[in-house]
This record gives sequence, structure tokens and C-alpha cells, in this order.
Amino acid sequence: MSKSEIIAQIAVLLAELVSSENSNTVESVQVNNATPIAAASPIEMLTVKECTEAVSGLSEHTVRLLVAQKKIPFIRTGQGKRGKILINKAALLDYLEITA
Repeated sequence: MSKSEIIAQIAVLLAELVSSENSNTVESVQVNNATPIAAASPIEMLTVKECTEAVSGLSEHTVRLLVAQKKIPFIRTGQGKRGKILINKAALLDYLEITA
């Protein structure tokens, strides 16, 4: 599949999404029958260092261990192992059972 075909398919999907949102007022987005995600709520992503600042007593080493063990969801920006690790703040607090 070429890039132009992929872009065309994405454009069609976006057009369908826009038309369905215009016909139905949707307050949330549902992905693969999962829990609805609020469309208007921003997602706060933290670096490893910001995680340690957000939770007292949490070390960078512990955060990196949780990431390596895949106990908390994360994304890695950049390429390879040198990319910055970003962690969803709500997921981290949920894992640690801390109320914000």
C-alpha cells in the first residue's frame, strides 16, 4: 500500500468522523468497545523526572523499573532507547493508588 493510498483512506475516515459528529452530538469517544474517553479532557504526560516531582518518595529508578516491567503505560518519543519516556499522570497515580 502506498503513502497516497493510506492518506486517502485516512481522509475518508476523517470525513466520516466529522459527518457523524455533526449528525450526533457525541460527548465521548469509544475505542474498540473500551471504556469511553472524554473528548474534552486533556491528557497530562510526564517525564520520568516530573513523575518523581509529582509523587513524593518516588525515585527515577523506580519509575524506570515500572516502565521496564510494563506495569504502567508509557510512550517513548524519539528513536530507540534514547527517546524520552512519557507517562500518563492519571495512569501513574492509579497504579500507585494516589488520589490527585
